[in-house]
Amino acid sequence: MRGGVRGRGLSEEGDSDLDEEVELTLVLTPPKTDRQDSAELSVHQRVFNIANELLHTELTYVSKLHLLDQVFCARLMEEAQSRPFFPPDVIQGIFSNICSIYCFHQQFLLPALQKRMEEDSNPRIGDILQKLAPFLKMYGEYVKNFDRAMELVNTWMERSSQFKTIIQEIQREERCGNLTLQHHMLEPVQRIPRYELLLKDYLNRLPEDAPDYRDAQKSLELIATAAEHSNAAIRKTERMRKLLKVYELLGGEEDIVNPTNELIKEGHILKLSNKNGTTQDRYLILFNDRLLYCVPKLRLIGQKYGVRARIDVDGMEVRSEMSSAAVPRTFLVSGKQRSLELQARSPSGDLWSCRYLRLGDNLFFVFSFQSCMELGKRAPTPIREKEVTLCMKCQEPFNSITKRRHHCKACGHVVCGKCSEFRARLSYDNNRTNRVCVDCYVTLVGVSPSPCGVSSSNQRRRSILEKQASLAAENSVICSFLHHMEKGSGRGWQKAWFVIPENEPLVLYIYGAPQDVKAQRSVPLIGFEISLPESCDRLERRHAFKISQSHLTLYFSAEGEELQRRWMDILSRAGRGEEPLSPLKQPSEKDHEAQM
Repeated sequence: MRGGVRGRGLSEEGDSDLDEEVELTLVLTPPKTDRQDSAELSVHQRVFNIANELLHTELTYVSKLHLLDQVFCARLMEEAQSRPFFPPDVIQGIFSNICSIYCFHQQFLLPALQKRMEEDSNPRIGDILQKLAPFLKMYGEYVKNFDRAMELVNTWMERSSQFKTIIQEIQREERCGNLTLQHHMLEPVQRIPRYELLLKDYLNRLPEDAPDYRDAQKSLELIATAAEHSNAAIRKTERMRKLLKVYELLGGEEDIVNPTNELIKEGHILKLSNKNGTTQDRYLILFNDRLLYCVPKLRLIGQKYGVRARIDVDGMEVRSEMSSAAVPRTFLVSGKQRSLELQARSPSGDLWSCRYLRLGDNLFFVFSFQSCMELGKRAPTPIREKEVTLCMKCQEPFNSITKRRHHCKACGHVVCGKCSEFRARLSYDNNRTNRVCVDCYVTLVGVSPSPCGVSSSNQRRRSILEKQASLAAENSVICSFLHHMEKGSGRGWQKAWFVIPENEPLVLYIYGAPQDVKAQRSVPLIGFEISLPESCDRLERRHAFKISQSHLTLYFSAEGEELQRRWMDILSRAGRGEEPLSPLKQPSEKDHEAQM
């Protein structure tokens, strides 16, 4: 009988507790007597099952102790004593008194439980635990040493390749269950509180007149005292467990298992591309000292992530309010190493931004826009390429052949090749040389480029259309994307960014994109009549309206009925020469979602 129970506990510990409990119960079920009624049988069976569970979990626990002492510790100590890669004192410091703990459970507690379960149809466990409970004080030394043990493992995993190789070889073995050494080292810390829980359950099921009741009570008092130290350690190790989970998620490639690290939040997020604004699935892990920006790894079994960027929390800025062109639920994270424009996957995902902001308040972050003093010292916030149709320096239109888009690596502006042919060293990129625009080159290097390398746009007279779209939108009566078409022009519908500035409420500016530094066209609105299209206009787009004056008619199409109504109301007032009653800011999030 003993061999059957031991074999199941050690060979199939990965099965569910329910299956194991049922199967062991069938093996060890005590004989029933005719004199017992159903209620007594039920109480007896529940008490027996708890005792049986204690035996089963003890079998599994002893196998874990064997792995720690006889496998991990033994192999490392053998290597330390035979070769000078790492000293034996390190191994002793890691495993502390695990050998004594293993011997106690393997030679005393487990055999006593096995013998009682095999020989007695009405097993008592209170007297066994009361007799052996004083020996549980040895756990105090292990618990006190736990933080130091974790630090030693992390230190020597980096310092010694031989140490790391041995650990990884053992972790790949089937008996490790794909868990790290640090995970297995948590087992002794958690064992004493589990004894306490089992004993409490045992006492609740046990009748007060049972022979084992007083012994069980005394055992619970002794074990509860020993558990106080473990419970305090468990609160610390819960944080360590979370770190270990993330450590394994990253394939063990990131040094994060450290008592000083605290995991704040982790989860999926969408990253907005700087080029075209498309979204990419990413994974963020926020600690108290850094933010890890991760990308999925292609794996057949189990999801893993690779770290694409590390952003220090010190100096990190977060802006939850983006420009008027931003898509809903976005926020910006700007750090010394990199800037990211992110989007929550759902409205509830806005907690990501709130958590950043809360963390920022706690650590006295400064949320401010980049200044000249910071130029080159922190990664810029790049402007998405699809939001710009003109070079933000020379204002020449882009094309895919002779006038391609480039990002200035210092300020993040989208500029042409001619305006970004300069190179400067940037502190945030380890002083490597990067492509920068002419203005940033002058600021960073302190030397003006040769006259032949500078566009003459700075010397020409400023055009009336040179009103930057993003600045105009920040102080606008209304702004949004619309589709538009001019009657008789021969051109079809085109999408553009429309703005009526607060300081020019009677003028409509038309931009190719929300970040353009120059408008394509401006339309003085006084005298225009605003109306819905007639049947003879034969427009196929929904939510359309038109403005007309003399021989000029412009058709517009909004993305929603509410946006259409707002535009028609404001344009009607402007056509009559009336200023708006109050500024109407950007369209709502619902409108933005419809536009995207």
